[in-house]
Amino acid sequence: MLIVTGASGQLGRKIIDNLLLHTPAERIGVSVRDPARVADLSGLGVRVRRGDYDDPESLVHAWEGAERLLLVSSNAAATGGDPLRQHAAAVAAAREVGVKRVLYTSQVSSCADSHFPPGRDHAATEAMLAESCLAWTAMRHGFYAASALMMHARGLEAGTIAAPQDGKVAWTTHDDLAAIDAALLAGVEVIDGPTPPLTGGEALDLADLARLASVITGKAISRTFISEKEMEANAQRGNVPEGSIAVMLGYYRAARAGEFETVDPTLGKILGRAPESMRVFLQESLR
Repeated sequence: MLIVTGASGQLGRKIIDNLLLHTPAERIGVSVRDPARVADLSGLGVRVRRGDYDDPESLVHAWEGAERLLLVSSNAAATGGDPLRQHAAAVAAAREVGVKRVLYTSQVSSCADSHFPPGRDHAATEAMLAESCLAWTAMRHGFYAASALMMHARGLEAGTIAAPQDGKVAWTTHDDLAAIDAALLAGVEVIDGPTPPLTGGEALDLADLARLASVITGKAISRTFISEKEMEANAQRGNVPEGSIAVMLGYYRAARAGEFETVDPTLGKILGRAPESMRVFLQESLR
């Protein structure tokens, strides 16, 4: 059986939709904290069970019979939680169940000294997997294209993207990443250890995105610079959790350091098509 965790999330649900193109529903299981949120999958023949990273016993039950397990990374750090403790519990449960291969949603910034806090967590989780005696694949995702809109929704609406100095990012869509994750989980191709960067086909900074958005919307959108301290103060006034602020600041520092700028052909080669461009993504999102 092929098990997908976090199937009620944006990425997880898209992975299931793509996985159904590769294998019968009866061969798929999902592990979610709230099964009611994916009740429709049961009607398709997918096995739905409760699985919570904070409840290791629930994982053992949810992953029963797993041949391959797709472990969607935790974002608990953004709200003060401990993703590494959760990932350690997940790896231990995978060993107990006898999973043949774990596929983990990592990121291109995965490095012990990354400026981006999730990048350090991804590196630590990859190290756990390397020491687990399990076969494993770390899918090093490009930075989500949707994050560009989430981080700058107000600026795009107001006509000015105001943020600290950034750098080029090989923005990559959830649709493309879900498709490649599903293909790797289904065994279309096997990669041991970290994959090459799974990225879109071009690297763009916020000034590039502002120019694209201006053309697409027909509205002048500028790019202006503010200090990290100003951004942090703005976030604190908006009651943004400290963990999320650390991630935000880390993003700009990592982008300036070039941690997200690598463009690699692997995603397109495995999918057999060109990745979706940021221009197309913005056209679909901003219309």
